Amino acid sequence: MDQINLKKIKEAAEEFFVKTGLPVEVETSGLEDQTVYINLKTEDPQIMIGERGQTLTEIQRLLKAVLKKKAALEAPFYINLDINDYKKRKTDYLKEVARSAADEVILTRQEKQLPAMTAFERRVIHLELASREDVATESIGLEPERKVIIKVC
Repeated sequence: MDQINLKKIKEAAEEFFVKTGLPVEVETSGLEDQTVYINLKTEDPQIMIGERGQTLTEIQRLLKAVLKKKAALEAPFYINLDINDYKKRKTDYLKEVARSAADEVILTRQEKQLPAMTAFERRVIHLELASREDVATESIGLEPERKVIIKVC
């Protein structure tokens, strides 16, 4: 995806949020693995984030559908929507939780079950610990109570 397509995406996203009536500033940043990063700046982010990020997830899904149609891009792309760096802070926190839990598992030699998490949150845990050879991760249960278990290899 090139800068022209990135500009089309930004313009379509700005139009989308103007039509929603939500006062936001849209920032797009670099492309990685066909992913367009869109960060919104707003004074009242909680309304758009929702409980456990659920509203943010739904806005992202809706925005992607609108962008596919509006920007008329031929190349496939993914959207990573963030609001006031909520996802970034959440990701940093989850990575720390994953490392701490893995260290605890190694020390105690007992598996640890983390609380129920969204698919996004579980993915962060799995990716953070994927390079470690001393622990393994596994998701168990059914949505919305799906959890990650960390165990000794």
